[in-house]
Amino acid sequence: MQVPGHKFSDVGGFRVGAGKSSFSQHRPFFNVTEPAQVLQHASEFPRIGRETVALSDTAGRVLATDILSDVDLPDFARSTMDGYALQAASTFGASEGNPAYLTVKGIVLMGEIPEFSIGPGEAAKIPTGGMLPAGSDSVMMIEHADVLDETTIEVYRSVAPGQHVLEIGEDFEKGAVILSPGQRFRPQETGLAAAFGRERVQVYKRPVIGIISTGDEVVPVDAIPKSGEIRDINTHTLSELASAAGAIPISFGIIQDDYETLFNTCSQALEQSDMVLISGGSSVGTRDFTIEVLSALPDSEILVHGISISPGKPTILAKIQDKAFWGLPGHVVSAMIVFSMIVRPFVEHISGLRQKRRFRIPARLIRNLSSAQGRVDYIRVRLIENQGTLWAEPVLGKSGLINTMIHADGLIEIGMNTEGLNKGEAVSVIPL
Repeated sequence: MQVPGHKFSDVGGFRVGAGKSSFSQHRPFFNVTEPAQVLQHASEFPRIGRETVALSDTAGRVLATDILSDVDLPDFARSTMDGYALQAASTFGASEGNPAYLTVKGIVLMGEIPEFSIGPGEAAKIPTGGMLPAGSDSVMMIEHADVLDETTIEVYRSVAPGQHVLEIGEDFEKGAVILSPGQRFRPQETGLAAAFGRERVQVYKRPVIGIISTGDEVVPVDAIPKSGEIRDINTHTLSELASAAGAIPISFGIIQDDYETLFNTCSQALEQSDMVLISGGSSVGTRDFTIEVLSALPDSEILVHGISISPGKPTILAKIQDKAFWGLPGHVVSAMIVFSMIVRPFVEHISGLRQKRRFRIPARLIRNLSSAQGRVDYIRVRLIENQGTLWAEPVLGKSGLINTMIHADGLIEIGMNTEGLNKGEAVSVIPL
């Protein structure tokens, strides 16, 4: 039976997409995809829509359009110090043994245009941010001048033209692009938009991430688990990770190992979300229905079934109606690491965020580490500083142990063609 509008892909030597019955008869063993190849699929998903928000609501949002400067910033020469506005030439050669004597012409008041100009041998008292009087080109710090009387100061340092002064347009010139699409608003971006009077800005909408937990053994956090049951951790960890990535998480609850229920829930999540995360049911097992359900949804294509990483190998990526559906491992540590290293770049892409470099912390490995070739290993580590050197200590444990994430400060990546790392070797730690 073929589902109308459904695309077919080869996964593990068989074709998916024919609906539930084909999977019942032919349970696959997945072929893994390299992480770099998985990440290339991000560009296949469209960015979400745009909206206009108040400047006060821009924290963490992603800019959707260019913002241009309509004036020079600053639009007048201003002092960056409390001191005296003067002509730099009037201070050349000045020292403590040979001070220069200047006549104080007046006082610059904040928010006002000086009504006097400065000539050779003259100065005006000026506060930080005050407008330089005509004729002046620099500011002498108040600490480097002594007041002799009401109209005379002596200065014992020389200054250069432009010193302690912000020139017209030195920050941004009129007509310049001050902010570009794909930038995430931090306090500094919000402040810059405010400097140009932008009360409202156009941003990308925050993507809605649907989260589904699966498994007969999973119970809500307020339940007391019976023997063989576990509380639902993944909904909450994945929700927090989605929020930290700038998305809006929505939980669609805990779904038992039932094909029809999972199909209906995924259909609902598809309608209400921009991306969906399903934890559990991504491995090859007699009661795992995730890949069957994803393949049966209209206009679906399985892009990835298994990634050559550890932990997190049994991860599924499907493209359904131009939306990313993820089948994540049920083990909490695996799910969190897959989200951090693989899923988050997809969230950032559809959010409109420009590709960014993930900062890493240089450290040295505190012990030898082995790894298997043919996969990328992500090792949890905690950072220890000892005599000025930062050391990475592996936090070893199975993927079902959340305590390894509690004690970890970050991850180190061991490449596919590396057999292991040696004690003392330089490593780059990816902060968690």
